[in-house]
Amino acid sequence: SRLSQEGMRTRLGCLSHKSDSYNDFTAILPDKPNRALKRLSTEEATRWADSFDVLLSHKYGLAAFRAFLKTEFSEENLEFWLACEDFKKTRSAAKLASKAQRIFEEFIDVQAPREVNIDFQTRELTRRNMQEPSLSCFDQAQGKVHSLMEKDSYPRFLRSKIYTDLLSQTQRRLS
Repeated sequence: SRLSQEGMRTRLGCLSHKSDSYNDFTAILPDKPNRALKRLSTEEATRWADSFDVLLSHKYGLAAFRAFLKTEFSEENLEFWLACEDFKKTRSAAKLASKAQRIFEEFIDVQAPREVNIDFQTRELTRRNMQEPSLSCFDQAQGKVHSLMEKDSYPRFLRSKIYTDLLSQTQRRLS
């Protein structure tokens, strides 16, 4: 038993050590990380610190933020926010109700597989909105999750090794 505990500690140590360094950006930048890093300017990466919405609107900023949230085991908030953004683009009335139901069951419902952190009133309002789903039925929940990420996760992301390593990679290219 002692041997297996030691082996487990070693394995966990490797895992935590691995997630500490982001010199390998394949985990963050989806397609062709080296080309993506070459295209990402220091100016763009620095602009992500201007506002949370600037970060979310940038392809690589979003990817880096998602990678950061995964290290914190809290990517469900971003996934919900993105699902809502996609949901708002739904043009087919036939698809609207089923898409809404899928989002509700995955993120909002109590004990949902990827339950987001929202208050009881917002959860209940969203549940009532589900009786007649519309493009705005998740607006309040999405707003709460957005401000939670903006106040909590975003400042930690800006101080994270992922972001600081990414910035120094872009700066290194310039020198």
